[in-house]
Amino acid sequence: MTTVTARAPRSDHPGSDFARLSKKITEAGLLGRRPGYYTLRISAVAGLYITGWAAFVLVGPSWWTLAVAAFMAVLYGQVALVAHDMAHRQVFRRRRASEVSGRIAASWIGMGYGWWQDKHTRHHANPNTEDLDPDIDPDLLVWTQEQARAATGLPRLLGRRQAFLFFPLLTLEGFNLHVSSGRAIANRSLKHRALDGTLLFAHCAVYLTALFWVLPLGMAFAFLAVHQCLFGVYLGSVFAPNHKGMPILSADNRPDFLRRQVLTSRNVDGGRFTDFALGGLNHQIEHHLFPSMPSPNLRKARTIVRQYCRDLGVEYAETGLITSYRLVLGSLHRAGAPLREARVRG
Repeated sequence: MTTVTARAPRSDHPGSDFARLSKKITEAGLLGRRPGYYTLRISAVAGLYITGWAAFVLVGPSWWTLAVAAFMAVLYGQVALVAHDMAHRQVFRRRRASEVSGRIAASWIGMGYGWWQDKHTRHHANPNTEDLDPDIDPDLLVWTQEQARAATGLPRLLGRRQAFLFFPLLTLEGFNLHVSSGRAIANRSLKHRALDGTLLFAHCAVYLTALFWVLPLGMAFAFLAVHQCLFGVYLGSVFAPNHKGMPILSADNRPDFLRRQVLTSRNVDGGRFTDFALGGLNHQIEHHLFPSMPSPNLRKARTIVRQYCRDLGVEYAETGLITSYRLVLGSLHRAGAPLREARVRG
């Protein structure tokens, strides 16, 4: 994929296009809190999380414990999605309550809240924008052919076959989450890094102690591998369809806020199960336009936003889940083309 400048026709009416859309969304009441929904959702996730670890103890040193590991991988993903909503102030209106609850939820899965929030905030401000969006930094994979031509080390080695390696590499994403959280603690500019470090260390200590106390050595390592690898695949499968394969913008020539968010995001079509599995992030366009909107309201907002974009002539990307993965893999394959060509010439 090459860097593009994505622009679309603008309205001649006074006021920004986003301001008029925001007025429509506000009048529809879609920015209001949903305390009942989040009380039920958080209670269910917390209850299943506790039940899962109770089952881990009760099953004990049996290979059936790997089924518990798979179950807990899904629960860790659901906790991550709840932490995401809390960080965006979808659950609580006040910043303090959102930060405290989000940090607690992040500690349940061994994620550094401050590190993730900083990274995710920069992504939301400049999605798919070179040099500004940390999610498209070429740290392991390359996302554009320009990055491929400049790649060295692992990105250069993996880039030739990165489309085939993408899902296998997601098995490392859970481990990467913990390692990156730990490395961020050394950054003196990180707010509350002592607290984040304490919570991260406490989670890892309790988690590893439980594994090696309850299970024999080999079984404990097997549980660790299944749990963390499936957790990584789940997380990657939730986030990959949202922006990968969409236009990548130039940092010095970007469209306005509405177009920047809509043109770089992709919605995943599906029913209520898709909403549950992806935590509402399948409505990625609406989420990026209104990040504090409670996730159960995103489906209703979708109808308004989609029609509004059509009226403006702004492309609104929407596809099925399997097709979204195909598009992601296709974009990765195209991005790695210069590395394959260089190998042939060499």
